[in-house]
Amino acid sequence: MKNESNGKTSQAIEKVATFIVDRRNLFFLLTILALIFCFFSRNWVEVENALTYYLPEDSKTKQALNVMEDEFITYGTASCMVANITYADADALAEQLKDVKGVQSVSFDHTAEHYNDASALFSITFAYDEDDPACEEALARVKEALAGYDLFVSTEVGDAQRESLDHEIRIIMIFVAIIVVSVLLFTSRTFGEVPVLVMTFVIAMVLNLGTNFLFGRISFIANSVTSILQLALSLDYAIILCNHFKEEHQLLPIREAAIAALSKAIPEIFASSLTTIGGLVALIFMNFRIGADMGRCLIKAILFAILTVFTVMPGLLVLFGNVIDKTVHRDLVPKIPFVGRFAYATRHVIPIVFVLLVAAAYLISSKLPYAYGYSTLPTVRLNETKYAQKLIEETFDTQNNLALIVPSGDYKTEAALLAELEAYPEIESAMGLANIEAMDGYMLADALSPREFAELADLDYETAQLVYAAYAAEHEEYGRLAGQIASYRVPLIDMFLFVCDELDAGVVSLDTDTTARLQDAQVQMLIAKRQLQGEQYSRMLLDLDLPVSADETFDFLDVIEQIAEKYYPDASVYMAGNSTNGYDFKKSFARDNTVVGVLSILIVLGVLLLTFQSAGMPLLLILVIQGAIWINFSIPALKNDVVFFMTYLIISSLQMGSNIDYAIVIASRYQEIKYKMSHRDAIIETMNFAFPTIITSGTIMILSGILVGYMTSDAIISGIGQSLARGTTVSVLLVMFVLPQILLLGGGIIDKTSFSVPNTLTQHTAGSGRVFIDGKVRGEVHGTVNGFFRGAIYGDTDLTVLSGANASASEEQEENRHEA
Repeated sequence: MKNESNGKTSQAIEKVATFIVDRRNLFFLLTILALIFCFFSRNWVEVENALTYYLPEDSKTKQALNVMEDEFITYGTASCMVANITYADADALAEQLKDVKGVQSVSFDHTAEHYNDASALFSITFAYDEDDPACEEALARVKEALAGYDLFVSTEVGDAQRESLDHEIRIIMIFVAIIVVSVLLFTSRTFGEVPVLVMTFVIAMVLNLGTNFLFGRISFIANSVTSILQLALSLDYAIILCNHFKEEHQLLPIREAAIAALSKAIPEIFASSLTTIGGLVALIFMNFRIGADMGRCLIKAILFAILTVFTVMPGLLVLFGNVIDKTVHRDLVPKIPFVGRFAYATRHVIPIVFVLLVAAAYLISSKLPYAYGYSTLPTVRLNETKYAQKLIEETFDTQNNLALIVPSGDYKTEAALLAELEAYPEIESAMGLANIEAMDGYMLADALSPREFAELADLDYETAQLVYAAYAAEHEEYGRLAGQIASYRVPLIDMFLFVCDELDAGVVSLDTDTTARLQDAQVQMLIAKRQLQGEQYSRMLLDLDLPVSADETFDFLDVIEQIAEKYYPDASVYMAGNSTNGYDFKKSFARDNTVVGVLSILIVLGVLLLTFQSAGMPLLLILVIQGAIWINFSIPALKNDVVFFMTYLIISSLQMGSNIDYAIVIASRYQEIKYKMSHRDAIIETMNFAFPTIITSGTIMILSGILVGYMTSDAIISGIGQSLARGTTVSVLLVMFVLPQILLLGGGIIDKTSFSVPNTLTQHTAGSGRVFIDGKVRGEVHGTVNGFFRGAIYGDTDLTVLSGANASASEEQEENRHEA
């Protein structure tokens, strides 16, 4: 039944392949239309630059950011450093900046926070929300006003960082294209296949980019590296089909060779892609949703690569068939028999050394220092924005700002909380409406009587009483109107804003000077209120004297939360800032590290079990790749280099899902031929066979990783590139110089743990020497039989295998006697 089912499946695949090849012009037309659509739709995708967007909804930072977005206005700010300037000139310049259109305020004084080492730091707040285009225009006017100076600007306004990153990625893609073409020219057997492969890659890349809008929004990381990783991860699929075509074309015409090649490649490519997709699926289950973003973008990229290989590339092979025939050249990839001989000679030594190495790598990598924020991440390359940030941080003290959000409506409680927080040495300053001085020693939130307000605002006492009565009436405090106005106390900021509203409405009339003074105060108070007080919450701004991302900082965040909850025991309090981002990243990583590690191994293990029908083989292959992962991250651990936590998760998943394909190529080939010849010859032949595939895919992935790692200024993307290059290098070395020995030494384990079900078949086997039989046979044997249903026969054989897993023959070699 199994054989019959396999036959029907093969016939169905052949029909599909025939349809694709014969209708190639239709597929070309559909592809051209899709490419035209994608040319426009690639601009529809929204790119998210903030990692905090992907925090889980139940995280404290995400909740705080949601509250701030709903309750407060966050004005755009910029830190502008002018170097080589005297304090007097800088002070005069600060006054000029205050007059720039769109600038709300400029902070500058003689303290070391604003003037140090002949450099001035202007802290500029704009009059617009940081996402308002008018804010970018105001920033441009500030830069124009400072154009004649040595200027360095650090700001969240605009997309300068993203524009720089996009430019860097475009440059990298040009270098990657050159590398791909160079490697393909070197590893190809005919120059005509190179344009077919390149066109296939480009089509898959454009189709993937043009459909990203289906996700609505993707991260800047996925937007930057997906195309490069798509090429590196899916390169083998096109090469598999191309190699099958060249093999079939030796005996068949171009059309028939394309059909036969596609029929063979479809199941092989599907099997190869399952491990890569399986590793990426693990990312989707991360609590930190950036994993789902990366996972789904890369899975879609791989699926488009497969779709392009199946539907477009067969037509291209037919189209370029004659060119492929005419441009055949000698094989430039050398044979590597010395690797196989080395593997056979060291099969009893290398596995032991490898196990010890992996154990040490596991222990070392477990001590890897992780970073949960940008501040501790080094980058090889600095763009203009990054360089300005670095220079400002080196010249002036780095600020670590934190927003504490509490329920509004009780200024006394807010004042008490702020006073207690300011008493801690870890807090340099704490600011809220309750402790901002307005004038004459009064705070904005101080409750004033009519007489106190009249003196402060220079009003007649009777006028002040009338204003207080109107305030009481509007707020339905009618009891105050019955002779209690004199003792009625109202927060200063509320009364000031009320008086200004009454002035604007014409209800209250004051002299010109008093009106101007109140209106100036109104502007400043409205700015403060919009930033620090919402409908339901008040925001306090804390300046911490602690590193942005450190355990001591994370511990102190818990202290702040406990203090705030003491004042608001029955309500929620929130915190937001770079430190809270890192704290939530750290808590998320504790879970995600386990989830990604376990799921990626289990999914890949399941795929390998189905592929090899053996419990031993998947365990051996996973041991090699997991060992490569531990060795990869033990290197920065030994150097005490910090690694961004997300880099570890993404690379662990990618390395397990993609690099294991190298191991599968070697293991599959060895299993296929190890009974046809001596184990020594089999491993030599296996390594010669696998080397072109591994060197092609591995070289492109390694060099792509190096380019990303050393040509991007974004610390996260740079770390991903460096780790990918290093990890792939380790994987290639292990599958070339360790896996062969493990296969030789563990062959018995693989065979004994095989659970393949014998299938009905008819296979004629004839030979002289040693023949390995596994199944029911009928025929004659002239020689010595050693085994029952499964064993070796020495002599001349002429057998028909009626059922079983395999049967193969080889001539007796010197190594056979040693193995026996």
